[in-house]
Amino acid sequence: MIKIYSMLLLMFISTSIFGQVVRDTLEVKTTPSVVKKWYENVQVRGYLQVRYNGLLQTNPDLECEQCDKSWGGNNDFFIRRTRLIFYGQVHPRVYFYIQPDFASAPSSSSLNFAQLRDAYFDVGLDAKNEFRFRIGQSKVPFGFENMQSSQNRLPLDRADPTNSAVSNERDLGVFFYWAPADKRKLFSRLVKENLKGSGDYGVVGLGVYNGQTANRPELNANKHIVGRVSYPFEYKSQIFEFGIQAYKGQYTLLSNTSGVGLQTDKLYRDERVGATAIIYPRPFGIFAEYNVGVGPEFDKFTNSVTEQKLKGGYVTAVYKLDFNGQCLMPFSRFQYYDGGKKHELDARSYQMKELEIGAEWQPNKNFELVVMYTMSARRFEDAVNPTNYQRGNLLRIQAQVNF
Repeated sequence: MIKIYSMLLLMFISTSIFGQVVRDTLEVKTTPSVVKKWYENVQVRGYLQVRYNGLLQTNPDLECEQCDKSWGGNNDFFIRRTRLIFYGQVHPRVYFYIQPDFASAPSSSSLNFAQLRDAYFDVGLDAKNEFRFRIGQSKVPFGFENMQSSQNRLPLDRADPTNSAVSNERDLGVFFYWAPADKRKLFSRLVKENLKGSGDYGVVGLGVYNGQTANRPELNANKHIVGRVSYPFEYKSQIFEFGIQAYKGQYTLLSNTSGVGLQTDKLYRDERVGATAIIYPRPFGIFAEYNVGVGPEFDKFTNSVTEQKLKGGYVTAVYKLDFNGQCLMPFSRFQYYDGGKKHELDARSYQMKELEIGAEWQPNKNFELVVMYTMSARRFEDAVNPTNYQRGNLLRIQAQVNF
């Protein structure tokens, strides 16, 4: 009898336990998953750069309009960038990015205006977002240093030969990017590990855009087209990246002196092709680019703006030294450019050579200090100054906070 009662009790306990497991399982399966609201995926970050260019300046007439409007003249403290970035993956296949800048300088006498830099969204075509369209105002995929954020770049300004292609690096259009998931992770690593990566602009990038640069209306019926292939890979302890890029379109001259000869409708061919070779600093690195093309350029002998050939490139050498949670990166860049700058008055004619030697010190991830000595020789001529060759040196300092 005792055995029978014991067996019945054991069956009852077993049945109760099994029933509870089943109920728990069913409850887990039927409990609805918690879905984040879109605004819970929105993040904010930014950075601020303050410069002083007045130390050891040997020639106040040496300037670089597209580089930094605080060059030359009576230098003072200058806020170069104040960026606040709103971004987020608001849907598994939709990502948005908005970046205003509160330190835009439309002229040397008007500082710290707010202006839109980026305003775009990515639409993924597959679950991993390896194929995606970028729609809105964003960087034009031409070159490496143009893609690289000013927050990460070592020299204080982008190189003339490549940055002269697209002022502020941005325009309004539609771009298609493709990169396999492993390459997208590598692009991200190159930035997170402070290797001065460009960010994720795909292994392949194709696009169509207005061509008059960011925050300007299109002034002709022609669109620019651009294509870029850039492939990063690891070999032993080093990471390399090689790329080629090209764009083609027609550009309407924005600013000219009265009496200067111009083509019909101020319309000029605007074409370039370039190559990129990168060895990331582990610990020694090299960044190099070169491009050639055709664009508008002032000709002082005919007092007109004509289509002329252009060429130029740069090489940057860097060494990355990590110690006690800090990072020191001494670097040197040499650049050369011979051609016009379509965004400036009369498509100002340039021939320049420049050597920069400096170092970036990061005591922590939220603060950076760059000290850079610039030795520059520039011929930059337009109808107002048809003979203008300036040579000089200056010491430049930048403090940057990241948040």
